[in-house]
Amino acid sequence: MAKFAFVVHPLSPRDAAVKYPIAKYLPGRLVEWGIARKRPAVVSHVTGIRSITGAETEGWFIGCPLTPRQMIGGLPLEFVYDKIAECAQVGAAQGAQIIGLGAFTSVAGDGGITVASRSPIPVTTGNSYTVATAIEGTLKACDLLELDTKGACIAIVGATGSIGKTCARILSPRFAETVLVGRDLDRTREFAKEVPNALASNEVLDIRRADVVITVTSSDAAVITPEHLKPGCIVCDVARPRDVSVRVAKERKDVLVIEGGVVEVPGDVQFNLDFGFPEKTAYACMSETMILALEDRLENFTLGKDVSVEQVEEMWRLAAKHGFKLAGFRSFERAVDEASIDRARTARKQLGASIPRTALVS
Repeated sequence: MAKFAFVVHPLSPRDAAVKYPIAKYLPGRLVEWGIARKRPAVVSHVTGIRSITGAETEGWFIGCPLTPRQMIGGLPLEFVYDKIAECAQVGAAQGAQIIGLGAFTSVAGDGGITVASRSPIPVTTGNSYTVATAIEGTLKACDLLELDTKGACIAIVGATGSIGKTCARILSPRFAETVLVGRDLDRTREFAKEVPNALASNEVLDIRRADVVITVTSSDAAVITPEHLKPGCIVCDVARPRDVSVRVAKERKDVLVIEGGVVEVPGDVQFNLDFGFPEKTAYACMSETMILALEDRLENFTLGKDVSVEQVEEMWRLAAKHGFKLAGFRSFERAVDEASIDRARTARKQLGASIPRTALVS
C-alpha cells in the first residue's frame, strides 16, 4: 500500500492564527515575516481511505508556512522552491511515497517541475483531476439549469494557465462561442488560435456575455464581482483563494456559483483537519494524490503549466475505478439548495437581449 503526503498552506496571514493565535492581532506583513522563518511540519494524519477495489491508503497533510502573496512574487523564487521541497522531505520522513502540491504551491514558479527535481518522492499538482471535476460539475449545472450548450457562450478566466487551457480545449467544442480572458493579451490571442470560435480579452468585464464561466486565476484577491455576470449565469470557481467575490453571493441571487473540485472520498476517511468541507469530501487536487497512491502510481504525474486532455481522461477513469466522485454543489462554504438552482434557471429563461459580440476584443 503506497502512502501519500499533501501540502497545505495559509491562504492569508489571518489563517496562520489557527496555529499561532497571536496572528489575529498582528499586521499581515509581520505575520508573513514570522511564519516564513518557520519550518514545514506535519499538520494532520489522514486515515480511512478505502477504494471500492479494496485498496487502502493513508497520508499526511504537510503545512507550508507561506501565504499566496509570498509565493507569487513576495519572496525570492528559490526560497519558495526550497520551502516546498522541504515539505516533500517532511512527508517522505513520515513514510509518504508521493506528494501533492495544494493551492499556490502548485502555481509558484514552474508548476512543480523544479520542486519535483528537489523532492525525494514523486510530485503531482493534482490539476488533472481538478480539471476533470470542474468540467463534470459545470456540465451537470448546465443540465440542471436546462441550458443548451450548443447555443451558449462559455468564458474561461485565467485561460492561459494550465487548468484554464485544458478546460477550454475540452469544453469549447460543446459551446457556440468561447471567451478567453488572460492577463497577457498577446498570449491569450495566441492560445485563442487553438480554440474553436474563440475571442481573446484581458478584461474580466468581457465575461458579461457568457452563459457559463469557469474561473481559475492565480490571483490572491477576488477578480469577479456582481457587475461582471449575466443573469442566469453559471460560474464554476476553481481558484483558491476564490476568484468570485462574496458580494456575488449577497447581491446576485440570480446566478449560480459553484465551487470546482469538491470530491467525495471513498471509505471512512478521517482528515483530522478542518478545511471547510463536509466530512469525507476533499479538493480534487488532494484526491488525485490519493488516487495515485491507491494505484501505486509512484511517479510525477501532473507537473508544469500544461495539463493534457489525456491526463484528464486518465484521472477520470482512475477516479471512477476507485470510487471517487463529484460531491454535491457547494458555494461559499454552503451546500447549494434547490431554491438557488431554481432562481438561476428562472433568471436565465427570462433573460432578454445579450451583449453584442462586437463589445469584445478580437
